[in-house]
Amino acid sequence: MDAIERRKSLAAALAGLEAGAWLSPQARCQTLLDHDPDDIHASLLLGLAIAGMGQPGRAAPVLDRVARRRPDHAHPCTDFATLCAPPSAAALYRACMRLAPDNARLRRDFASFLLENDGAMEAEQVLLDAPDGTPDTAAARHLMGLALTEQARFAAAIQQFRTAILLDPVPSMAWANLGMVLKIERRFDAALEAYDQAIARSPRDASIRVNRMVALLHAGRWTEAWHDGDWRLRLPGYHGLPVAGLLPDLETLGDLRGRTVLVTHEEGFGDTLQFLRYVPLLAARGARVLAQVPMTLTRLARGVAGVADVLPEGASPPRYDYHCPVVSLPRAFGTTPATIPAERYLWADPIEAARWDARLPRGGLRVGLVWAGQARPWLPGFTVLDARRSAGSAVFSPLGAVAGVTFISLQMGEAAALPPPGMRLTNPMSDVRDFADTAAIVANLDLVISVDTSVVHLAGAMGKPVFMLDRYDNCWRWLSGRADSPWYPALTIFRQEQPGDWSAPMKRLTAALAGLVAFRGMTATDVHPSPVRECSDAA
Repeated sequence: MDAIERRKSLAAALAGLEAGAWLSPQARCQTLLDHDPDDIHASLLLGLAIAGMGQPGRAAPVLDRVARRRPDHAHPCTDFATLCAPPSAAALYRACMRLAPDNARLRRDFASFLLENDGAMEAEQVLLDAPDGTPDTAAARHLMGLALTEQARFAAAIQQFRTAILLDPVPSMAWANLGMVLKIERRFDAALEAYDQAIARSPRDASIRVNRMVALLHAGRWTEAWHDGDWRLRLPGYHGLPVAGLLPDLETLGDLRGRTVLVTHEEGFGDTLQFLRYVPLLAARGARVLAQVPMTLTRLARGVAGVADVLPEGASPPRYDYHCPVVSLPRAFGTTPATIPAERYLWADPIEAARWDARLPRGGLRVGLVWAGQARPWLPGFTVLDARRSAGSAVFSPLGAVAGVTFISLQMGEAAALPPPGMRLTNPMSDVRDFADTAAIVANLDLVISVDTSVVHLAGAMGKPVFMLDRYDNCWRWLSGRADSPWYPALTIFRQEQPGDWSAPMKRLTAALAGLVAFRGMTATDVHPSPVRECSDAA
Protein backbone atom coordinates (compact mmCIF):
# COMPACT_ATOMS: atom_id res chain seq x y z
CA MET A 1 0.00 0.00 0.00
CA ASP A 2 1.52 3.30 -1.08
CA ALA A 3 1.60 6.51 1.00
CA ILE A 4 -1.28 8.17 -0.86
CA GLU A 5 -3.59 5.20 -0.42
CA ARG A 6 -2.63 5.02 3.29
CA ARG A 7 -3.47 8.69 3.84
CA LYS A 8 -6.83 8.21 2.10
CA SER A 9 -7.63 5.22 4.29
CA LEU A 10 -6.68 7.08 7.46
CA ALA A 11 -8.76 10.09 6.41
CA ALA A 12 -11.76 7.86 5.69
CA ALA A 13 -11.34 6.07 9.02
CA LEU A 14 -11.16 9.37 10.88
CA ALA A 15 -14.28 10.64 9.09
CA GLY A 16 -16.08 7.48 10.10
CA LEU A 17 -15.09 7.93 13.74
CA GLU A 18 -16.27 11.53 13.74
CA ALA A 19 -19.60 10.36 12.30
CA GLY A 20 -19.94 7.68 14.98
CA ALA A 21 -19.67 4.81 12.49
CA TRP A 22 -17.22 2.49 14.27
CA LEU A 23 -17.19 -0.71 12.18
CA SER A 24 -15.82 0.72 8.92
CA PRO A 25 -12.89 2.54 10.62
CA GLN A 26 -12.03 -0.66 12.49
CA ALA A 27 -11.87 -2.62 9.24
CA ARG A 28 -9.84 0.05 7.44
CA CYS A 29 -7.31 0.39 10.26
CA GLN A 30 -6.93 -3.37 10.62
CA THR A 31 -6.10 -3.58 6.92
CA LEU A 32 -3.48 -0.85 7.33
CA LEU A 33 -1.95 -2.69 10.28
CA ASP A 34 -1.85 -5.93 8.33
CA HIS A 35 0.48 -4.12 5.89
CA ASP A 36 2.45 -2.32 8.62
CA PRO A 37 2.01 -3.44 12.26
CA ASP A 38 3.97 -0.37 13.41
CA ASP A 39 1.57 2.17 11.84
CA ILE A 40 0.92 4.24 14.94
CA HIS A 41 -1.84 6.36 13.38
CA ALA A 42 -3.74 3.27 12.32
CA SER A 43 -3.28 1.83 15.82
CA LEU A 44 -4.69 5.00 17.34
CA LEU A 45 -7.78 5.01 15.13
CA LEU A 46 -8.27 1.27 15.60
CA GLY A 47 -8.24 1.63 19.37
CA LEU A 48 -10.73 4.51 19.19
CA ALA A 49 -13.01 2.48 16.92
CA ILE A 50 -12.97 -0.50 19.28
CA ALA A 51 -13.74 1.80 22.22
CA GLY A 52 -16.59 3.34 20.24
CA MET A 53 -18.07 -0.13 19.79
CA GLY A 54 -18.44 -0.32 23.57
CA GLN A 55 -15.38 -2.51 24.21
CA PRO A 56 -13.06 -0.43 26.43
CA GLY A 57 -11.28 -3.54 27.71
CA ARG A 58 -10.20 -4.49 24.18
CA ALA A 59 -9.37 -0.91 23.25
CA ALA A 60 -7.23 -0.11 26.29
CA PRO A 61 -4.17 -2.26 25.39
CA VAL A 62 -4.12 -0.82 21.87
CA LEU A 63 -4.30 2.76 23.09
CA ASP A 64 -1.86 2.12 25.93
CA ARG A 65 0.75 1.03 23.36
CA VAL A 66 0.07 4.19 21.37
CA ALA A 67 0.46 6.33 24.50
CA ARG A 68 3.75 4.69 25.44
CA ARG A 69 5.14 5.27 21.95
CA ARG A 70 4.06 8.94 22.03
CA PRO A 71 4.84 10.15 25.56
CA ASP A 72 4.84 13.79 24.46
CA HIS A 73 1.29 13.61 23.08
CA ALA A 74 -2.01 13.76 24.92
CA HIS A 75 -3.30 10.33 25.87
CA PRO A 76 -5.66 8.82 23.26
CA CYS A 77 -8.46 8.87 25.87
CA THR A 78 -8.63 12.63 25.42
CA ASP A 79 -9.26 12.09 21.70
CA PHE A 80 -12.00 9.59 22.43
CA ALA A 81 -13.68 12.00 24.87
CA THR A 82 -14.34 14.34 21.93
CA LEU A 83 -16.03 11.57 19.93
CA CYS A 84 -18.52 10.03 22.32
CA ALA A 85 -20.73 10.50 25.35
CA PRO A 86 -19.08 11.01 28.76
CA PRO A 87 -20.01 7.55 30.18
CA SER A 88 -18.20 5.80 27.33
CA ALA A 89 -15.16 8.04 27.68
CA ALA A 90 -15.06 7.45 31.45
CA ALA A 91 -15.15 3.68 30.91
CA LEU A 92 -12.17 3.92 28.54
CA TYR A 93 -10.24 6.14 30.97
CA ARG A 94 -10.79 3.57 33.72
CA ALA A 95 -9.64 0.69 31.53
CA CYS A 96 -6.49 2.58 30.52
CA MET A 97 -5.79 3.59 34.11
CA ARG A 98 -5.82 -0.08 35.14
CA LEU A 99 -3.13 -0.80 32.56
CA ALA A 100 -1.01 2.28 33.36
CA PRO A 101 -1.50 3.31 37.00
CA ASP A 102 1.90 5.03 36.91
CA ASN A 103 0.95 7.35 34.05
CA ALA A 104 0.66 10.66 35.92
CA ARG A 105 -0.45 12.57 32.84
CA LEU A 106 -3.26 10.10 32.14
CA ARG A 107 -4.34 10.37 35.77
CA ARG A 108 -4.49 14.16 35.56
CA ASP A 109 -6.31 14.03 32.22
CA PHE A 110 -8.89 11.63 33.69
CA ALA A 111 -9.38 13.87 36.72
CA SER A 112 -9.84 16.90 34.45
CA PHE A 113 -12.38 14.98 32.37
CA LEU A 114 -14.33 14.02 35.48
CA LEU A 115 -14.36 17.60 36.73
CA GLU A 116 -15.73 18.77 33.39
CA ASN A 117 -18.52 16.21 33.68
CA ASP A 118 -19.69 16.75 37.26
CA GLY A 119 -17.62 13.90 38.69
CA ALA A 120 -15.75 15.72 41.44
CA MET A 121 -15.85 12.87 43.97
CA GLU A 122 -14.40 10.36 41.53
CA ALA A 123 -11.83 12.93 40.37
CA GLU A 124 -10.62 13.28 43.95
CA GLN A 125 -10.34 9.51 44.30
CA VAL A 126 -8.49 9.18 41.00
CA LEU A 127 -5.91 11.69 42.21
CA LEU A 128 -5.58 9.99 45.59
CA ASP A 129 -5.09 6.60 43.91
CA ALA A 130 -1.72 7.72 42.55
CA PRO A 131 1.04 5.19 43.38
CA ASP A 132 2.50 7.42 46.11
CA GLY A 133 -0.96 8.11 47.56
CA THR A 134 -0.90 11.89 47.19
CA PRO A 135 -0.87 14.36 44.29
CA ASP A 136 2.79 15.25 43.93
CA THR A 137 2.83 18.01 41.33
CA ALA A 138 1.46 21.52 41.14
CA ALA A 139 -0.96 20.47 38.39
CA ALA A 140 -2.28 17.55 40.44
CA ARG A 141 -2.67 19.72 43.54
CA HIS A 142 -4.56 22.28 41.48
CA LEU A 143 -6.93 19.59 40.21
CA MET A 144 -7.43 18.36 43.76
CA GLY A 145 -8.34 21.90 44.79
CA LEU A 146 -10.95 22.04 42.04
CA ALA A 147 -12.37 18.65 43.04
CA LEU A 148 -12.72 19.78 46.65
CA THR A 149 -14.26 23.10 45.60
CA GLU A 150 -16.92 21.31 43.56
CA GLN A 151 -17.78 19.31 46.69
CA ALA A 152 -18.07 22.55 48.72
CA ARG A 153 -15.07 21.58 50.87
CA PHE A 154 -13.70 25.06 50.62
CA ALA A 155 -11.19 25.18 53.48
CA ALA A 156 -9.46 22.03 52.21
CA ALA A 157 -9.48 23.41 48.67
CA ILE A 158 -7.65 26.55 49.81
CA GLN A 159 -4.82 24.41 51.18
CA GLN A 160 -4.52 22.50 47.90
CA PHE A 161 -4.35 25.68 45.84
CA ARG A 162 -1.75 27.16 48.19
CA THR A 163 0.36 24.01 47.88
CA ALA A 164 0.07 24.12 44.09
CA ILE A 165 1.34 27.71 44.14
CA LEU A 166 4.25 26.78 46.40
CA LEU A 167 5.22 24.02 43.96
CA ASP A 168 4.85 26.29 40.93
CA PRO A 169 3.85 29.97 41.38
CA VAL A 170 3.81 30.70 37.63
CA PRO A 171 0.39 29.45 36.39
CA SER A 172 -2.26 32.12 36.75
CA MET A 173 -5.20 29.75 37.23
CA ALA A 174 -3.97 28.44 40.58
CA TRP A 175 -3.93 32.03 41.86
CA ALA A 176 -7.34 32.73 40.31
CA ASN A 177 -8.96 29.65 41.82
CA LEU A 178 -7.37 30.41 45.18
CA GLY A 179 -8.99 33.84 44.93
CA MET A 180 -12.34 32.28 44.09
CA VAL A 181 -12.40 30.04 47.15
CA LEU A 182 -11.05 32.72 49.49
CA LYS A 183 -13.94 34.89 48.28
CA ILE A 184 -16.42 32.13 49.15
CA GLU A 185 -14.92 32.02 52.65
CA ARG A 186 -15.40 35.82 52.84
CA ARG A 187 -11.68 36.50 53.08
CA PHE A 188 -12.02 39.29 50.59
CA ASP A 189 -8.68 41.08 50.99
CA ALA A 190 -6.76 37.83 50.55
CA ALA A 191 -8.99 36.87 47.61
CA LEU A 192 -8.29 40.14 45.81
CA GLU A 193 -4.56 39.78 46.43
CA ALA A 194 -4.70 36.35 44.79
CA TYR A 195 -6.65 37.74 41.83
CA ASP A 196 -4.09 40.51 41.41
CA GLN A 197 -1.37 37.86 41.22
CA ALA A 198 -3.39 36.00 38.59
CA ILE A 199 -3.96 39.12 36.49
CA ALA A 200 -0.27 40.05 36.70
CA ARG A 201 0.44 36.70 35.03
CA SER A 202 -2.48 36.74 32.55
CA PRO A 203 -3.59 40.36 32.12
CA ARG A 204 -5.80 39.59 29.09
CA ASP A 205 -7.64 36.60 30.57
CA ALA A 206 -11.32 37.60 30.54
CA SER A 207 -12.46 34.85 32.90
CA ILE A 208 -10.05 35.98 35.63
CA ARG A 209 -11.19 39.59 35.23
CA VAL A 210 -14.85 38.60 35.51
CA ASN A 211 -14.22 36.48 38.59
CA ARG A 212 -12.28 39.32 40.21
CA MET A 213 -15.31 41.54 39.55
CA VAL A 214 -17.42 39.13 41.61
CA ALA A 215 -14.91 39.29 44.46
CA LEU A 216 -14.89 43.10 44.33
CA LEU A 217 -18.68 43.17 44.45
CA HIS A 218 -18.71 40.83 47.44
CA ALA A 219 -16.17 43.08 49.13
CA GLY A 220 -18.43 46.11 48.57
CA ARG A 221 -16.00 47.77 46.15
CA TRP A 222 -18.60 48.21 43.41
CA THR A 223 -17.11 51.25 41.70
CA GLU A 224 -13.95 49.25 40.96
CA ALA A 225 -15.88 46.13 40.04
CA TRP A 226 -18.16 47.16 37.20
CA HIS A 227 -15.55 47.68 34.51
CA ASP A 228 -14.07 44.26 35.16
CA GLY A 229 -17.58 42.97 34.49
CA ASP A 230 -17.57 44.06 30.85
CA TRP A 231 -14.70 41.62 30.24
CA ARG A 232 -17.41 38.93 30.10
CA LEU A 233 -18.20 40.30 26.63
CA ARG A 234 -14.76 39.01 25.55
CA LEU A 235 -15.23 35.49 26.85
CA PRO A 236 -15.02 32.68 24.27
CA GLY A 237 -18.42 31.96 22.82
CA TYR A 238 -19.88 35.43 23.44
CA HIS A 239 -22.28 36.20 20.60
CA GLY A 240 -23.70 39.56 21.60
CA LEU A 241 -23.67 42.83 19.72
CA PRO A 242 -20.34 44.54 18.93
CA VAL A 243 -18.58 45.89 22.01
CA ALA A 244 -17.90 49.13 20.11
CA GLY A 245 -21.56 50.18 20.48
CA LEU A 246 -21.75 49.53 24.23
CA LEU A 247 -23.47 52.18 26.35
CA PRO A 248 -20.72 54.17 28.13
CA ASP A 249 -20.84 55.44 31.69
CA LEU A 250 -23.69 57.91 31.95
CA GLU A 251 -21.69 60.15 34.25
CA THR A 252 -19.53 61.09 31.27
CA LEU A 253 -22.21 60.77 28.58
CA GLY A 254 -24.77 63.12 30.09
CA ASP A 255 -28.41 63.04 28.98
CA LEU A 256 -29.74 60.73 26.27
CA ARG A 257 -32.25 62.96 24.52
CA GLY A 258 -32.77 61.83 20.95
CA ARG A 259 -30.80 58.62 21.49
CA THR A 260 -32.07 55.05 21.14
CA VAL A 261 -30.74 52.52 23.65
CA LEU A 262 -31.22 48.80 23.01
CA VAL A 263 -31.26 46.80 26.26
CA THR A 264 -30.57 43.10 25.69
CA HIS A 265 -31.14 39.92 27.69
CA GLU A 266 -28.14 37.80 28.70
CA GLU A 267 -28.12 34.29 30.19
CA GLY A 268 -30.43 34.29 33.19
CA PHE A 269 -34.06 35.36 33.45
CA GLY A 270 -33.26 36.61 36.95
CA ASP A 271 -30.61 39.01 35.63
CA THR A 272 -33.04 40.59 33.19
CA LEU A 273 -35.81 40.81 35.78
CA GLN A 274 -33.43 42.39 38.28
CA PHE A 275 -31.93 44.98 35.97
CA LEU A 276 -35.04 46.09 34.09
CA ARG A 277 -35.26 48.55 37.00
CA TYR A 278 -32.84 50.76 35.06
CA VAL A 279 -35.11 51.20 32.03
CA PRO A 280 -37.24 53.97 33.62
CA LEU A 281 -34.01 55.77 34.54
CA LEU A 282 -32.78 55.59 30.94
CA ALA A 283 -36.10 56.97 29.75
CA ALA A 284 -35.92 59.75 32.35
CA ARG A 285 -32.66 60.84 30.73
CA GLY A 286 -34.48 61.19 27.42
CA ALA A 287 -33.63 57.83 25.82
CA ARG A 288 -35.95 55.84 23.63
CA VAL A 289 -35.50 52.38 25.16
CA LEU A 290 -35.96 49.14 23.25
CA ALA A 291 -35.87 45.84 25.15
CA GLN A 292 -34.82 42.64 23.40
CA VAL A 293 -35.81 39.69 25.59
CA PRO A 294 -36.93 36.04 25.27
CA MET A 295 -40.59 35.39 24.50
CA THR A 296 -41.24 34.27 28.07
CA LEU A 297 -40.41 37.81 29.25
CA THR A 298 -42.01 39.79 26.42
CA ARG A 299 -45.44 40.52 27.91
CA LEU A 300 -44.00 41.42 31.30
CA ALA A 301 -41.32 43.72 29.82
CA ARG A 302 -43.96 45.68 27.90
CA GLY A 303 -45.36 46.84 31.22
CA VAL A 304 -42.08 48.38 32.43
CA ALA A 305 -42.23 52.18 32.46
CA GLY A 306 -40.06 53.68 29.76
CA VAL A 307 -40.04 50.69 27.39
CA ALA A 308 -40.86 52.05 23.93
CA ASP A 309 -40.94 48.63 22.27
CA VAL A 310 -40.10 44.99 23.02
CA LEU A 311 -38.25 42.93 20.42
CA PRO A 312 -38.02 39.14 20.31
CA GLU A 313 -34.64 37.72 21.20
CA GLY A 314 -32.69 36.73 18.11
CA ALA A 315 -34.38 39.21 15.80
CA SER A 316 -32.21 41.60 13.82
CA PRO A 317 -32.07 44.76 15.93
CA PRO A 318 -33.28 48.08 14.49
CA ARG A 319 -31.06 51.11 14.38
CA TYR A 320 -29.78 52.14 17.79
CA ASP A 321 -27.26 54.59 19.15
CA TYR A 322 -26.13 52.39 22.04
CA HIS A 323 -26.77 48.87 23.20
CA CYS A 324 -26.44 47.57 26.73
CA PRO A 325 -26.66 43.98 28.00
CA VAL A 326 -28.71 44.06 31.19
CA VAL A 327 -25.80 43.15 33.47
CA SER A 328 -23.89 46.22 32.23
CA LEU A 329 -26.65 48.62 33.30
CA PRO A 330 -25.42 48.95 36.92
CA ARG A 331 -22.00 49.87 35.53
CA ALA A 332 -23.50 52.51 33.23
CA PHE A 333 -25.24 54.12 36.21
CA GLY A 334 -22.25 53.79 38.55
CA THR A 335 -24.38 51.84 41.02
CA THR A 336 -23.27 51.35 44.62
CA PRO A 337 -25.22 49.62 47.42
CA ALA A 338 -26.32 53.09 48.56
CA THR A 339 -27.63 54.17 45.15
CA ILE A 340 -29.55 51.08 44.02
CA PRO A 341 -32.93 52.13 42.56
CA ALA A 342 -35.21 50.02 44.74
CA GLU A 343 -38.67 51.32 43.80
CA ARG A 344 -41.21 48.85 42.46
CA TYR A 345 -41.04 48.51 38.66
CA LEU A 346 -42.97 45.34 37.69
CA TRP A 347 -46.75 44.92 37.76
CA ALA A 348 -49.12 42.14 36.86
CA ASP A 349 -51.94 42.82 34.43
CA PRO A 350 -54.97 43.47 36.71
CA ILE A 351 -57.35 41.47 34.51
CA GLU A 352 -54.99 38.49 34.46
CA ALA A 353 -54.43 38.81 38.20
CA ALA A 354 -58.19 38.71 38.82
CA ARG A 355 -58.54 35.65 36.58
CA TRP A 356 -55.86 33.78 38.53
CA ASP A 357 -57.30 34.93 41.86
CA ALA A 358 -60.53 33.14 41.04
CA ARG A 359 -58.61 29.90 40.39
CA LEU A 360 -56.46 29.90 43.52
CA PRO A 361 -57.70 28.41 46.81
CA ARG A 362 -58.72 30.73 49.62
CA GLY A 363 -58.11 30.53 53.33
CA GLY A 364 -55.12 31.52 55.36
CA LEU A 365 -51.90 33.08 54.15
CA ARG A 366 -51.24 32.42 50.46
CA VAL A 367 -47.59 31.44 50.07
CA GLY A 368 -45.80 30.60 46.81
CA LEU A 369 -42.96 28.05 46.82
CA VAL A 370 -39.93 27.44 44.59
CA TRP A 371 -37.41 24.79 45.71
CA ALA A 372 -35.19 24.36 42.64
CA GLY A 373 -33.59 26.50 39.95
CA GLN A 374 -32.97 25.98 36.26
CA ALA A 375 -29.98 23.65 35.80
CA ARG A 376 -28.78 25.13 32.47
CA PRO A 377 -26.68 22.08 31.45
CA TRP A 378 -25.43 23.97 28.40
CA LEU A 379 -23.33 26.24 30.66
CA PRO A 380 -20.07 24.63 31.84
CA GLY A 381 -20.07 24.11 35.58
CA PHE A 382 -23.58 25.47 36.12
CA THR A 383 -25.11 22.08 36.94
CA VAL A 384 -22.91 21.85 40.03
CA LEU A 385 -23.73 25.43 41.01
CA ASP A 386 -27.46 24.79 40.58
CA ALA A 387 -27.19 21.71 42.79
CA ARG A 388 -25.83 23.95 45.55
CA ARG A 389 -28.47 26.69 45.21
CA SER A 390 -31.43 24.29 44.76
CA ALA A 391 -32.69 22.90 48.04
CA GLY A 392 -34.93 20.13 46.75
CA SER A 393 -38.55 19.71 47.74
CA ALA A 394 -37.90 17.60 50.86
CA VAL A 395 -36.14 20.58 52.48
CA PHE A 396 -39.45 22.48 52.26
CA SER A 397 -41.48 19.80 54.09
CA PRO A 398 -41.22 21.45 57.57
CA LEU A 399 -43.26 24.36 56.22
CA GLY A 400 -46.25 22.06 55.91
CA ALA A 401 -46.54 21.94 59.70
CA VAL A 402 -47.31 25.67 59.88
CA ALA A 403 -51.07 26.06 60.28
CA GLY A 404 -53.03 28.79 58.56
CA VAL A 405 -51.12 28.68 55.26
CA THR A 406 -52.25 27.83 51.74
CA PHE A 407 -49.24 26.77 49.70
CA ILE A 408 -49.08 27.50 45.96
CA SER A 409 -46.38 25.94 43.77
CA LEU A 410 -44.47 28.35 41.54
CA GLN A 411 -42.00 25.62 40.58
CA MET A 412 -41.27 25.02 36.90
CA GLY A 413 -39.31 22.27 35.16
CA GLU A 414 -38.67 18.67 36.14
CA ALA A 415 -38.46 19.53 39.85
CA ALA A 416 -42.18 20.37 39.82
CA ALA A 417 -42.95 16.66 39.61
CA LEU A 418 -41.53 16.13 43.12
CA PRO A 419 -43.47 18.41 45.52
CA PRO A 420 -42.55 18.64 49.21
CA PRO A 421 -43.51 15.36 50.91
CA GLY A 422 -46.50 15.57 53.21
CA MET A 423 -47.52 19.07 52.12
CA ARG A 424 -50.88 20.04 50.63
CA LEU A 425 -49.88 22.07 47.60
CA THR A 426 -51.85 23.70 44.81
CA ASN A 427 -49.97 23.65 41.50
CA PRO A 428 -51.29 26.01 38.79
CA MET A 429 -48.05 26.07 36.77
CA SER A 430 -49.14 23.71 34.01
CA ASP A 431 -51.28 26.57 32.67
CA VAL A 432 -48.53 29.20 32.94
CA ARG A 433 -47.27 30.44 29.57
CA ASP A 434 -44.71 33.02 30.61
CA PHE A 435 -43.52 35.33 33.39
CA ALA A 436 -46.58 37.55 32.94
CA ASP A 437 -48.76 34.63 34.05
CA THR A 438 -46.43 33.94 36.97
CA ALA A 439 -46.63 37.62 37.93
CA ALA A 440 -50.43 37.42 37.87
CA ILE A 441 -50.28 34.51 40.32
CA VAL A 442 -47.71 36.26 42.54
CA ALA A 443 -49.96 39.34 42.66
CA ASN A 444 -52.46 37.23 44.62
CA LEU A 445 -49.95 35.88 47.14
CA ASP A 446 -49.03 37.21 50.56
CA LEU A 447 -45.48 35.81 50.51
CA VAL A 448 -43.06 33.96 48.23
CA ILE A 449 -40.54 31.44 49.61
CA SER A 450 -37.83 30.46 47.17
CA VAL A 451 -34.25 29.46 46.68
CA ASP A 452 -32.15 31.89 44.62
CA THR A 453 -34.13 31.85 41.35
CA SER A 454 -35.75 34.24 38.90
CA VAL A 455 -38.98 34.10 40.92
CA VAL A 456 -37.19 35.94 43.75
CA HIS A 457 -36.46 38.79 41.34
CA LEU A 458 -39.98 38.75 39.91
CA ALA A 459 -41.68 38.89 43.31
CA GLY A 460 -39.15 41.35 44.71
CA ALA A 461 -39.60 43.70 41.76
CA MET A 462 -43.37 43.57 42.35
CA GLY A 463 -42.86 44.62 45.97
CA LYS A 464 -43.99 41.28 47.38
CA PRO A 465 -42.50 39.97 50.62
CA VAL A 466 -39.97 37.22 49.85
CA PHE A 467 -38.21 34.72 52.09
CA MET A 468 -35.15 33.47 50.22
CA LEU A 469 -33.08 30.42 51.10
CA ASP A 470 -29.50 31.21 50.08
CA ARG A 471 -26.54 28.88 49.66
CA TYR A 472 -23.28 29.26 51.61
CA ASP A 473 -21.33 30.41 48.53
CA ASN A 474 -23.96 32.98 47.72
CA CYS A 475 -24.23 35.17 44.62
CA TRP A 476 -22.60 38.63 44.82
CA ARG A 477 -25.94 40.42 44.54
CA TRP A 478 -27.03 39.24 47.99
CA LEU A 479 -23.90 40.75 49.58
CA SER A 480 -22.47 39.24 52.77
CA GLY A 481 -23.30 39.29 56.44
CA ARG A 482 -26.83 40.64 56.13
CA ALA A 483 -30.36 39.27 55.95
CA ASP A 484 -31.86 42.12 53.94
CA SER A 485 -31.22 43.34 50.41
CA PRO A 486 -30.91 46.86 49.00
CA TRP A 487 -32.25 45.48 45.70
CA TYR A 488 -35.60 44.40 47.17
CA PRO A 489 -36.76 46.08 50.41
CA ALA A 490 -39.28 43.30 51.15
CA LEU A 491 -36.72 40.47 50.83
CA THR A 492 -35.45 38.51 53.84
CA ILE A 493 -32.48 36.16 53.35
CA PHE A 494 -32.05 32.89 55.27
CA ARG A 495 -28.50 31.79 54.47
CA GLN A 496 -26.68 28.51 55.01
CA GLU A 497 -24.24 28.55 57.90
CA GLN A 498 -22.46 25.46 56.58
CA PRO A 499 -22.06 24.40 52.93
CA GLY A 500 -24.90 22.14 51.85
CA ASP A 501 -26.82 22.34 55.15
CA TRP A 502 -30.35 23.68 54.63
CA SER A 503 -31.64 22.58 58.04
CA ALA A 504 -30.57 25.67 60.00
CA PRO A 505 -31.87 28.30 57.56
CA MET A 506 -35.09 26.34 57.04
CA LYS A 507 -35.63 26.16 60.80
CA ARG A 508 -35.30 29.94 61.04
CA LEU A 509 -37.52 30.44 58.00
CA THR A 510 -40.23 28.13 59.34
CA ALA A 511 -40.27 30.05 62.62
CA ALA A 512 -40.49 33.34 60.70
CA LEU A 513 -43.42 32.00 58.66
CA ALA A 514 -45.24 30.88 61.81
CA GLY A 515 -44.63 34.31 63.31
CA LEU A 516 -45.97 35.98 60.19
CA VAL A 517 -49.14 33.86 60.32
CA ALA A 518 -49.64 34.74 63.97
CA PHE A 519 -49.03 38.43 63.32
CA ARG A 520 -51.41 38.40 60.36
CA GLY A 521 -54.05 36.74 62.51
CA MET A 522 -53.69 39.37 65.23
CA THR A 523 -53.76 42.17 62.71
CA ALA A 524 -56.86 40.76 61.00
CA THR A 525 -58.68 40.62 64.34
CA ASP A 526 -57.75 44.20 65.14
CA VAL A 527 -58.71 45.61 61.76
CA HIS A 528 -61.75 43.43 61.08
CA PRO A 529 -63.44 42.76 64.47
CA SER A 530 -65.98 40.00 64.56
CA PRO A 531 -69.72 40.86 64.23
CA VAL A 532 -70.36 39.61 67.77
CA ARG A 533 -67.88 42.09 69.22
CA GLU A 534 -69.31 44.91 67.11
CA CYS A 535 -72.79 44.21 68.42
CA SER A 536 -71.51 44.02 71.99
CA ASP A 537 -69.82 47.39 71.67
CA ALA A 538 -72.99 48.92 70.24
CA ALA A 539 -75.03 47.64 73.19
